[in-house]
Amino acid sequence: MSGDIYLTQEGYERLVNELERLKTVKRRTISKAIGEARAHGDISENAEYDAAKDAQGHNEKQIVELEDKLARVRILDKNIPKDEVLIGATVKLKDMDTLEELEYTLVSELEADYNQNKISISSPVGGGLLGHRENEVVEIKIPAGILKYKVMKISR
Repeated sequence: MSGDIYLTQEGYERLVNELERLKTVKRRTISKAIGEARAHGDISENAEYDAAKDAQGHNEKQIVELEDKLARVRILDKNIPKDEVLIGATVKLKDMDTLEELEYTLVSELEADYNQNKISISSPVGGGLLGHRENEVVEIKIPAGILKYKVMKISR
């Protein structure tokens, strides 16, 4: 499909576990549903059978997509330079307008989770922070205007 996918070890393991779940638990559940629907007799006009077959197709598609992604994964090295904002970095910022301090970890789209302060490097803020260093002031254009952050600390 397309290029490399960069993940943390934790993100990689989460994808591997999801793939295993889809291949085992989900396949068994769907197979059982197909068997039960088939037991009801004529499958030509059996909505339960059709729904179970659709679920099976969707599950198999998810499996193929995950296998493709896992084949292209590159685990982020812990030895990435610590003085530059790169994927895998945790960045402490100061909002220059509100003086609020924020902390984000920059990750791939697959690992992004705003509730855990993990933002994608393809998001406006994540992409805008890439390549900057401590004590730099970064202006990031977003749909609502311009954010101005000072990079306080970079860690891994």
